[in-house]
Amino acid sequence: MPALIEHRLRLGRRDVTLLEGPAGWGECSPLPGYPCDPAAARRAAVEAAVEGFPTARRGDVAVNALVSDIGFDPVALVGFDTVKVKMRVPTDVELVARVRDAVGPRVALRVDANAAWDVDTAVAIAGRLALLDIELLEQPVASLEELAEVRRRCSVPIAADESVRSIDDARNLARLGAADVVVLKVQPLGGVRAALVIAEESGVPAIPTSMMETSVGLAAGLALACALPEVPFACGLATASLLPADVTREPLVPRGGRLSTRLVVPDPELLTRYSVAPSSQVVSS
Repeated sequence: MPALIEHRLRLGRRDVTLLEGPAGWGECSPLPGYPCDPAAARRAAVEAAVEGFPTARRGDVAVNALVSDIGFDPVALVGFDTVKVKMRVPTDVELVARVRDAVGPRVALRVDANAAWDVDTAVAIAGRLALLDIELLEQPVASLEELAEVRRRCSVPIAADESVRSIDDARNLARLGAADVVVLKVQPLGGVRAALVIAEESGVPAIPTSMMETSVGLAAGLALACALPEVPFACGLATASLLPADVTREPLVPRGGRLSTRLVVPDPELLTRYSVAPSSQVVSS
Protein backbone atom coordinates (compact mmCIF):
# COMPACT_ATOMS: atom_id res chain seq x y z
CA MET A 1 0.00 0.00 0.00
CA PRO A 2 1.28 3.51 -0.75
CA ALA A 3 2.44 5.52 2.24
CA LEU A 4 -0.20 7.83 3.70
CA ILE A 5 0.14 10.98 5.76
CA GLU A 6 -2.05 10.96 8.86
CA HIS A 7 -3.36 14.21 10.33
CA ARG A 8 -4.99 13.96 13.76
CA LEU A 9 -7.25 16.89 14.55
CA ARG A 10 -9.69 18.17 17.15
CA LEU A 11 -12.59 20.32 15.92
CA GLY A 12 -14.65 21.46 18.87
CA ARG A 13 -15.43 18.20 20.69
CA ARG A 14 -14.91 16.07 17.59
CA ASP A 15 -11.84 13.93 16.98
CA VAL A 16 -11.02 13.76 13.26
CA THR A 17 -8.29 11.82 11.49
CA LEU A 18 -7.54 12.78 7.89
CA LEU A 19 -5.48 10.58 5.59
CA GLU A 20 -3.57 12.17 2.73
CA GLY A 21 -2.68 9.81 -0.09
CA PRO A 22 -1.99 9.53 -3.82
CA ALA A 23 -5.66 9.79 -4.78
CA GLY A 24 -6.60 12.58 -2.38
CA TRP A 25 -7.95 12.85 1.16
CA GLY A 26 -10.03 10.57 3.34
CA GLU A 27 -11.68 11.08 6.72
CA CYS A 28 -12.08 8.82 9.75
CA SER A 29 -14.23 10.50 12.41
CA PRO A 30 -16.68 8.17 14.20
CA LEU A 31 -19.36 10.19 15.93
CA PRO A 32 -19.55 9.54 19.69
CA GLY A 33 -22.73 7.65 20.54
CA TYR A 34 -23.51 6.75 16.94
CA PRO A 35 -23.08 3.12 15.77
CA CYS A 36 -19.99 3.13 13.57
CA ASP A 37 -17.19 0.58 13.72
CA PRO A 38 -13.92 2.57 13.83
CA ALA A 39 -12.31 -0.05 11.59
CA ALA A 40 -14.98 0.54 8.93
CA ALA A 41 -14.45 4.30 9.17
CA ARG A 42 -10.72 3.77 8.73
CA ARG A 43 -11.30 1.62 5.65
CA ALA A 44 -13.44 4.38 4.16
CA ALA A 45 -10.67 6.94 4.74
CA VAL A 46 -8.02 4.67 3.22
CA GLU A 47 -10.20 4.01 0.17
CA ALA A 48 -10.64 7.73 -0.48
CA ALA A 49 -6.94 8.48 -0.03
CA VAL A 50 -5.57 5.52 -1.98
CA GLU A 51 -8.20 4.59 -4.60
CA GLY A 52 -10.27 7.72 -4.93
CA PHE A 53 -13.94 7.50 -5.80
CA PRO A 54 -15.90 5.58 -8.45
CA THR A 55 -16.89 7.25 -11.70
CA ALA A 56 -19.64 9.79 -11.19
CA ARG A 57 -22.94 9.52 -13.06
CA ARG A 58 -23.91 13.11 -12.23
CA GLY A 59 -22.29 16.32 -11.07
CA ASP A 60 -24.67 17.42 -8.33
CA VAL A 61 -27.55 16.20 -6.17
CA ALA A 62 -30.45 17.70 -4.26
CA VAL A 63 -29.91 17.86 -0.50
CA ASN A 64 -32.22 18.33 2.45
CA ALA A 65 -32.17 20.93 5.18
CA LEU A 66 -31.99 19.69 8.78
CA VAL A 67 -34.00 20.73 11.82
CA SER A 68 -32.88 19.32 15.15
CA ASP A 69 -34.35 21.55 17.86
CA ILE A 70 -37.41 23.60 18.61
CA GLY A 71 -35.58 26.87 17.96
CA PHE A 72 -35.30 26.34 14.20
CA ASP A 73 -35.02 29.31 11.87
CA PRO A 74 -37.57 29.14 9.01
CA VAL A 75 -35.36 31.41 6.90
CA ALA A 76 -32.63 28.74 6.89
CA LEU A 77 -35.04 26.34 5.18
CA VAL A 78 -35.70 28.58 2.19
CA GLY A 79 -34.43 27.10 -1.07
CA PHE A 80 -34.68 23.48 0.01
CA ASP A 81 -37.25 21.12 -1.49
CA THR A 82 -36.83 18.66 1.40
CA VAL A 83 -36.51 19.19 5.15
CA LYS A 84 -35.56 16.53 7.69
CA VAL A 85 -36.61 16.83 11.33
CA LYS A 86 -34.80 15.03 14.14
CA MET A 87 -37.45 13.67 16.50
CA ARG A 88 -36.88 11.84 19.79
CA VAL A 89 -40.06 12.01 21.89
CA PRO A 90 -43.76 11.94 20.92
CA THR A 91 -44.25 15.60 21.77
CA ASP A 92 -41.81 16.43 18.97
CA VAL A 93 -44.73 15.88 16.59
CA GLU A 94 -45.56 19.48 17.47
CA LEU A 95 -42.16 20.54 16.12
CA VAL A 96 -42.84 18.63 12.89
CA ALA A 97 -46.19 20.42 12.62
CA ARG A 98 -44.47 23.78 13.09
CA VAL A 99 -41.97 22.97 10.37
CA ARG A 100 -44.78 21.89 8.04
CA ASP A 101 -46.53 25.21 8.65
CA ALA A 102 -43.28 27.08 7.98
CA VAL A 103 -42.35 25.34 4.71
CA GLY A 104 -45.83 24.80 3.27
CA PRO A 105 -47.32 21.80 1.49
CA ARG A 106 -44.92 21.58 -1.46
CA VAL A 107 -41.77 20.83 0.52
CA ALA A 108 -41.08 17.18 1.31
CA LEU A 109 -40.81 16.56 5.04
CA ARG A 110 -39.08 13.56 6.60
CA VAL A 111 -38.57 12.56 10.21
CA ASP A 112 -35.61 10.76 11.82
CA ALA A 113 -36.08 9.06 15.20
CA ASN A 114 -32.66 7.35 15.45
CA ALA A 115 -34.22 4.13 16.83
CA ALA A 116 -35.75 5.93 19.80
CA TRP A 117 -39.05 4.04 20.06
CA ASP A 118 -40.64 0.63 20.43
CA VAL A 119 -42.95 -0.76 17.75
CA ASP A 120 -46.24 0.35 19.27
CA THR A 121 -44.96 3.87 19.92
CA ALA A 122 -43.60 4.09 16.39
CA VAL A 123 -46.91 2.99 14.87
CA ALA A 124 -48.85 5.49 16.98
CA ILE A 125 -46.54 8.38 16.08
CA ALA A 126 -46.54 7.37 12.41
CA GLY A 127 -50.31 7.73 12.43
CA ARG A 128 -50.01 11.30 13.66
CA LEU A 129 -47.21 12.11 11.21
CA ALA A 130 -49.28 10.79 8.31
CA LEU A 131 -51.61 13.75 8.83
CA LEU A 132 -48.64 16.04 8.14
CA ASP A 133 -47.88 14.38 4.78
CA ILE A 134 -44.49 12.95 5.80
CA GLU A 135 -42.24 11.67 3.02
CA LEU A 136 -40.31 9.18 5.21
CA LEU A 137 -40.00 8.02 8.79
CA GLU A 138 -36.34 7.10 9.33
CA GLN A 139 -35.25 4.35 11.75
CA PRO A 140 -38.11 4.68 14.27
CA VAL A 141 -37.11 1.37 15.93
CA ALA A 142 -33.83 -0.47 16.35
CA SER A 143 -33.91 -3.75 14.43
CA LEU A 144 -34.85 -4.78 10.91
CA GLU A 145 -37.50 -7.14 12.29
CA GLU A 146 -39.09 -4.26 14.19
CA LEU A 147 -38.88 -2.00 11.15
CA ALA A 148 -40.70 -4.64 9.11
CA GLU A 149 -43.50 -4.76 11.67
CA VAL A 150 -43.84 -0.98 11.80
CA ARG A 151 -43.92 -0.88 8.01
CA ARG A 152 -46.72 -3.46 7.92
CA ARG A 153 -48.78 -1.50 10.42
CA CYS A 154 -48.47 2.08 9.15
CA SER A 155 -48.91 4.01 5.92
CA VAL A 156 -45.85 6.26 6.19
CA PRO A 157 -42.85 5.01 4.14
CA ILE A 158 -40.04 3.68 6.32
CA ALA A 159 -36.28 4.26 5.94
CA ALA A 160 -33.56 2.09 7.50
CA ASP A 161 -30.27 3.59 8.69
CA GLU A 162 -28.51 2.26 11.80
CA SER A 163 -29.90 -1.25 11.28
CA VAL A 164 -27.94 -1.66 8.01
CA ARG A 165 -24.18 -1.96 8.40
CA SER A 166 -23.27 -4.91 6.17
CA ILE A 167 -24.20 -6.83 3.03
CA ASP A 168 -26.01 -9.38 5.21
CA ASP A 169 -28.05 -6.58 6.78
CA ALA A 170 -28.96 -5.30 3.32
CA ARG A 171 -30.05 -8.75 2.22
CA ASN A 172 -32.11 -9.17 5.38
CA LEU A 173 -33.77 -5.83 4.71
CA ALA A 174 -34.81 -7.07 1.28
CA ARG A 175 -35.93 -10.46 2.62
CA LEU A 176 -38.03 -8.96 5.41
CA GLY A 177 -39.42 -6.07 3.38
CA ALA A 178 -38.26 -3.95 6.31
CA ALA A 179 -38.00 -0.57 4.61
CA ASP A 180 -38.91 1.46 1.56
CA VAL A 181 -35.55 3.26 1.53
CA VAL A 182 -32.04 2.67 2.91
CA VAL A 183 -29.93 5.50 4.31
CA LEU A 184 -26.22 5.13 3.52
CA LYS A 185 -23.36 6.71 5.46
CA VAL A 186 -19.93 6.07 3.96
CA GLN A 187 -17.89 5.70 7.16
CA PRO A 188 -20.05 3.10 8.95
CA LEU A 189 -20.27 1.06 5.74
CA GLY A 190 -16.51 1.02 5.10
CA GLY A 191 -16.28 3.19 2.01
CA VAL A 192 -18.08 4.34 -1.11
CA ARG A 193 -17.67 1.06 -2.99
CA ALA A 194 -18.96 -1.00 -0.08
CA ALA A 195 -21.95 1.35 0.22
CA LEU A 196 -22.75 0.90 -3.47
CA VAL A 197 -22.90 -2.88 -2.97
CA ILE A 198 -25.12 -2.51 0.08
CA ALA A 199 -27.43 -0.22 -1.88
CA GLU A 200 -27.76 -2.84 -4.62
CA GLU A 201 -28.34 -5.71 -2.21
CA SER A 202 -31.01 -3.85 -0.27
CA GLY A 203 -33.22 -3.63 -3.35
CA VAL A 204 -34.67 -0.23 -2.40
CA PRO A 205 -33.72 3.37 -3.23
CA ALA A 206 -30.80 4.82 -1.27
CA ILE A 207 -30.26 8.16 0.44
CA PRO A 208 -26.58 9.06 1.00
CA THR A 209 -26.24 10.98 4.25
CA SER A 210 -23.43 12.49 6.26
CA MET A 211 -22.18 11.63 9.73
CA MET A 212 -21.53 15.32 10.45
CA GLU A 213 -18.07 15.12 8.87
CA THR A 214 -15.80 17.88 7.65
CA SER A 215 -15.92 18.73 3.96
CA VAL A 216 -13.44 15.90 3.32
CA GLY A 217 -15.92 13.34 4.64
CA LEU A 218 -18.82 15.08 2.92
CA ALA A 219 -16.96 14.74 -0.38
CA ALA A 220 -17.08 10.95 0.07
CA GLY A 221 -20.82 11.03 0.74
CA LEU A 222 -21.31 13.19 -2.33
CA ALA A 223 -19.19 10.80 -4.38
CA LEU A 224 -21.51 7.99 -3.29
CA ALA A 225 -24.58 9.99 -4.27
CA CYS A 226 -23.10 10.80 -7.65
CA ALA A 227 -22.14 7.17 -8.33
CA LEU A 228 -25.53 5.60 -7.56
CA PRO A 229 -27.64 4.53 -10.55
CA GLU A 230 -30.51 6.70 -9.33
CA VAL A 231 -31.00 9.31 -6.59
CA PRO A 232 -34.76 9.75 -6.24
CA PHE A 233 -34.60 11.43 -2.80
CA ALA A 234 -32.73 14.49 -1.53
CA CYS A 235 -29.49 13.51 0.21
CA GLY A 236 -28.56 14.35 3.78
CA LEU A 237 -25.28 16.05 2.93
CA ALA A 238 -25.97 19.70 3.78
CA THR A 239 -24.29 19.51 7.19
CA ALA A 240 -20.97 21.37 6.85
CA SER A 241 -22.45 24.45 8.50
CA LEU A 242 -23.32 22.43 11.61
CA LEU A 243 -19.65 21.88 12.49
CA PRO A 244 -17.84 24.37 14.75
CA ALA A 245 -15.03 24.48 12.17
CA ASP A 246 -13.88 22.91 8.92
CA VAL A 247 -10.53 22.00 7.39
CA THR A 248 -10.98 23.94 4.16
CA ARG A 249 -11.50 27.63 3.46
CA GLU A 250 -14.33 26.71 1.09
CA PRO A 251 -16.63 24.24 2.91
CA LEU A 252 -18.74 21.91 0.83
CA VAL A 253 -22.09 23.66 1.21
CA PRO A 254 -25.18 23.61 -1.02
CA ARG A 255 -26.36 26.32 -3.36
CA GLY A 256 -30.06 26.51 -4.13
CA GLY A 257 -30.72 23.23 -2.34
CA ARG A 258 -28.12 21.31 -4.37
CA LEU A 259 -24.58 20.15 -3.68
CA SER A 260 -22.05 20.03 -6.53
CA THR A 261 -18.95 17.86 -6.76
CA ARG A 262 -15.55 19.52 -6.58
CA LEU A 263 -12.12 18.79 -5.26
CA VAL A 264 -11.81 19.27 -1.49
CA VAL A 265 -8.28 19.91 -0.22
CA PRO A 266 -7.63 20.89 3.42
CA ASP A 267 -5.90 24.18 4.10
CA PRO A 268 -2.42 23.70 5.66
CA GLU A 269 -2.98 26.53 8.12
CA LEU A 270 -6.23 24.99 9.35
CA LEU A 271 -4.60 21.58 9.67
CA THR A 272 -1.97 23.16 11.89
CA ARG A 273 -4.55 25.10 13.91
CA TYR A 274 -6.62 22.03 14.79
CA SER A 275 -3.80 19.50 15.03
CA VAL A 276 -3.45 17.46 18.23
CA ALA A 277 -0.34 15.53 17.10
CA PRO A 278 2.41 15.93 14.54
CA SER A 279 1.50 14.58 11.12
CA SER A 280 2.85 11.09 10.66
CA GLN A 281 3.50 8.73 7.75
CA VAL A 282 1.47 5.53 7.70
CA VAL A 283 2.90 2.76 5.56
CA SER A 284 -0.13 0.49 5.91
CA SER A 285 -3.59 0.87 7.38
